[in-house]
Amino acid sequence: MNKEKISSLQLFYLMTGYVLGTAIILGLGAEVKQDAWLFILIGIVGGLVLMAVFSQLSTYYPGDTLVQMLPKIIGKYLSYPVGLLYIFHFTYSAARACRELGDLIVTTILSETPIIVVIGSFMVLMIYCLRGGVETLGRMAEIVFPIYIFALILIWILLFSITEFNLKNLTPILGNGLKPLLKSAIPTAINFPFGETMVILMLFPFLNKNGRQRKIGMLSILVGGLLLIVNSIMMISVLGPEIYSRDLFTLLAATQMVSIADFLERFDALVILMMVTGVFFKMGGFTLGAAVGISQLFKLKQTRSVVLALGTIIPPLSLISASSYVEHLEFGFKFYVPYVHTILQIIIPVILLFIAFIKKKGT
Repeated sequence: MNKEKISSLQLFYLMTGYVLGTAIILGLGAEVKQDAWLFILIGIVGGLVLMAVFSQLSTYYPGDTLVQMLPKIIGKYLSYPVGLLYIFHFTYSAARACRELGDLIVTTILSETPIIVVIGSFMVLMIYCLRGGVETLGRMAEIVFPIYIFALILIWILLFSITEFNLKNLTPILGNGLKPLLKSAIPTAINFPFGETMVILMLFPFLNKNGRQRKIGMLSILVGGLLLIVNSIMMISVLGPEIYSRDLFTLLAATQMVSIADFLERFDALVILMMVTGVFFKMGGFTLGAAVGISQLFKLKQTRSVVLALGTIIPPLSLISASSYVEHLEFGFKFYVPYVHTILQIIIPVILLFIAFIKKKGT
């Protein structure tokens, strides 16, 4: 299974798209309004620290995924439930990304289509790609990512044509002080989307050139984070801080305001394209991470059947996890991100690194 390899550029594209994922569509830092870009900046700093932790673990145990290094760090018996915990985390996170895609598409362009049809159709395409393995996912990222960035930049250029565009919407900076910003950003801004890059520990062993893990991981956090900052600045400049804080799909709301000479309008398709692409990166990373983890934990020889099994679990899980999109967001940002993410993406990795450091010093 580890004979499959991806290039440094493919992993960079995959992880940068993964960072952007659904975060580019949603209004990050909505609760701090015009300081949302500072909210994301705090997340970037925390994300870089976490990536240093992840890459150091990979350096200590080269060629091992997270599931493979757990027994070497915390022992055989404790590693089993912890490994299962991460597999469930990856699977549930993939289901959440799937739900966000389904709700956006059903809300906008396919209002008469049942959400299960939208989610199921996307999952079929996802399974088709992932059954080809990590190499296929890497090649897809290499093709799709430049198109994704082109669409994003085109949307930004179009937003400059909107008469309501005003950079003064970003003021006053820190109007409510630094303390509320820090309280809101820590740990939420670090956990989502930057902490979710922990899935890279399941992908590092497939890198064709060892020793570049830290560089690729850091660049993914930095480039993805800076793009999110620019995007939040553009959204606030167009919508204003009040609408930005209330709208569920800020990028879509801003893009719908574009009208050039009453002729060039309705660029919603670009946003839908970006959402589908973003969920492709996010679901691809999470689903592959879960599939590789299951295969290694239960000593299976291949991941194809596991991917197929996950493909039948994720769509219904995405629907039963919440009765509505509002409930989905509330559960995510009020419970799952601040508590579960903090334990799985910050506390446990730091503990693992501490134990690994002691073990390496003792040998």
